[in-house]
Amino acid sequence: MSGLGSRLWGRHPVGWSAGVMRRRRWQHRSAIEVTNEPILEFKPGSPERAALQKALADLKGKTEAIPCVIGGEEVWTPTVRYQLSPFNHAHKVAKYCYADKELINKAINAALAARKEWDLKPVQDRAQIFLKAADMLSGPRRAEVLAKTMVGQGKTVIQAEIDAAAELIDFFRFNAKYALELENSQPISVDVSTNSMVYRGLEGFVAAVSPFNFTAIGGNLAGAPALMGNVVLWKPSDTALLASYAVYKILLEAGLPPNVVQFVPADGPMFGDAVTGSEHFCGLNFTGSVPTFKRLWKQVSENLDRYRNFPRLAGECGGKNFHLVHSSADVASVVNGTLRSSFARIKRWIEHAKKSSSLTVLAGGGRGRLLHVFFATQEIFGPVLTVYVYPEQRYKEVLELIDTTTPYGLTGAIFAQEKRIIEEARSLLRNAAGNFYINDKSTGAVVAQQPFGGSRISGTNDKPGGPHYLLRWTSPQAVKETHVPLTDWRYAYMQ
Repeated sequence: MSGLGSRLWGRHPVGWSAGVMRRRRWQHRSAIEVTNEPILEFKPGSPERAALQKALADLKGKTEAIPCVIGGEEVWTPTVRYQLSPFNHAHKVAKYCYADKELINKAINAALAARKEWDLKPVQDRAQIFLKAADMLSGPRRAEVLAKTMVGQGKTVIQAEIDAAAELIDFFRFNAKYALELENSQPISVDVSTNSMVYRGLEGFVAAVSPFNFTAIGGNLAGAPALMGNVVLWKPSDTALLASYAVYKILLEAGLPPNVVQFVPADGPMFGDAVTGSEHFCGLNFTGSVPTFKRLWKQVSENLDRYRNFPRLAGECGGKNFHLVHSSADVASVVNGTLRSSFARIKRWIEHAKKSSSLTVLAGGGRGRLLHVFFATQEIFGPVLTVYVYPEQRYKEVLELIDTTTPYGLTGAIFAQEKRIIEEARSLLRNAAGNFYINDKSTGAVVAQQPFGGSRISGTNDKPGGPHYLLRWTSPQAVKETHVPLTDWRYAYMQ
């Protein structure tokens, strides 16, 4: 399986009432208590279904004009593009334009002008903006963002609900919680001096480059650095502009100052050249393909001498998720988990399997479901399930095969009932997956439950959805304040 749905499948729906009501209790000035946003079911006759149907009807046949937003102002350039609905190419869901190099540089300057004031704003105030945005997404703006994700990115209602509602809400709420807890994480002080840690934003601007497939990722790539006091240039995916712009507007309505995040649709290579070429570039928050991330990393290295700091590079790329099935596994659980992690077909890879002399299509191969043999090394980035059948006595060889065959290290799963086998797999596959599942499918990571990410060429494994992720977007300053004057330059042993 490829990494397409690694975040998605597996969150369970609940009723509307649980989704509307939130429990948040302030423990003290810098701590909050939050829980994962429940998944709504959209049953016939439910209020959430009615709200979504209205939102979908409002989008029917309409084209939303989406400008670049630079320095708080809407800007249009001559380079006009259209986002098409993936299941109805006749429907132009959005009209937008590309920022040119001059406009990107203007966005950089506008962001830098806002950096100092935003960084000095107390984290409690910054957190409140994201908590308010989460409440808006949870309640009155939920249907709008879901509808725009469905129409613009071709997701089903539950796919959109898991992504654009639950995961994005969780990112905003838990990031706020983690930021406040980080502020409370202070070093030890002694009688004669007080020690403290100041969690500053990075000096410069962060470029956020978001993908087409997850609305939540875009909101988090731009939102997490901003929460920590950074200013951001957000380049959304061309094929996710409709939903991304909705999230951006919600953040502004929740109180995010206009210049903190610049909304900059642009040609990918031009944007990359412009941001990595700026002396003020201090970070990249990226989700996308391996070749693009490598290109940006190389550009950063080539421009290293012009930067004032060493830029922070955070990247989430793809994967080749594995389900390792041992003979002791519960077969029904294996089948159900694997089917939940995979979908229908990608024709090009099926045709490749048919033409190959070393591969055999065991069943299907047409437009319906299929099960075929294909132990590939590259990410397909689509719903293709490949199966490798191994002799039971070669189990240990298969462990090595999994660890060494692909260059990825995103997610994987072991299905077995024998504890010895599970522990052996955990040990030998220690570096093969950033998210490892035992007797469960290799997809469906939930914010704060399974912080997500992989290493090797799957990315930098910074674990969005967990508390450590926010540290990537801070430049801590240790402060020592001494309360007792020093009366002698000599140490005691020198007396």
